[in-house]
Amino acid sequence: MSSRLRLSVALALAVGLLAGAACRLYNLERKLDPVNADFVSKVRYIIGSSERRIFLELPDSEKPKFIEEFWKKRNPDPSSAENAFKIEYYKRIDQATKLFQGEGAPGWLTDRGRMLIIYGPPTERITQPYRNASNRCQEVWYYANYPVIFIDASCTGTYRLETLDLVPLESYSLTSMHGLNQARDEAEKVFAEEANVKPMNLDADLKIQVRAPDRIEAVLGIEMPYERIWFKADGTMMVTTLEAALELRDARKASVWESKARREIRLPVAEVNRMIGKTYRWEIPILVEGADKVGRLGQGQDVLVITLTNVTGNEILKKTMDFK
Repeated sequence: MSSRLRLSVALALAVGLLAGAACRLYNLERKLDPVNADFVSKVRYIIGSSERRIFLELPDSEKPKFIEEFWKKRNPDPSSAENAFKIEYYKRIDQATKLFQGEGAPGWLTDRGRMLIIYGPPTERITQPYRNASNRCQEVWYYANYPVIFIDASCTGTYRLETLDLVPLESYSLTSMHGLNQARDEAEKVFAEEANVKPMNLDADLKIQVRAPDRIEAVLGIEMPYERIWFKADGTMMVTTLEAALELRDARKASVWESKARREIRLPVAEVNRMIGKTYRWEIPILVEGADKVGRLGQGQDVLVITLTNVTGNEILKKTMDFK
């Protein structure tokens, strides 16, 4: 057998195994009894992908113990019988259910509901129920001075999150409660060791569009096979979240510029299956401003360091490429 043929066979087997794993977990979730199905559905915003995988694969007799430990790890005060985090989490689910009705799904499953649950109520909420200059209805939530925009393109009451960069809101996140991050990190470390998670393949290209003495504009293109992206089931959809951390370093390896971007992918189950063998592309704009920063570049070999995280699968890949 030729090396090319062996590689083709290996790739075909890998694609089949990855697609099979996603379908297997999806089928396991569909077979859950009402109590366990409600649990794994309600905690979708805070459960790690490895935790979810382990929960679905556990025998039914061991699932109650898992749920008990799940909440215990997230208790900000282990000495208290009342878990403030769990109470607050379910309180926000109830609020979202009441506030955001009529979108074809329970309120806590809508984009506005998810935002309320994860980041809490905004400091200011501006609604625009009538069509604006762009012929769309919208809502704007402010967390301090940072706006989060929801768009209702048809003005029928169904709002979709327009703002993709939520990194500035990390301090508002429910997961920032005292003690939770450490517990989550420890749990993810243990689960990741057990899960045998594989890294993602990644190709990247760079196009510099503007290079001026005080400004550089560029576009970074990231590409990866769909079958190497870990999805999880969300009703009739398969979803995943990608995070990209970019750092531009000069010839001395000193950091000149940093940025973060976040993207959610939602596809019907059948669509995910059709995407096997195809490539997903994400284009991220790069803007370096200031003569001091731009002046430090071009004096040697500048590099762009890319850290891509598939949040859903807890997979991380780093890549360094020339910036020229």
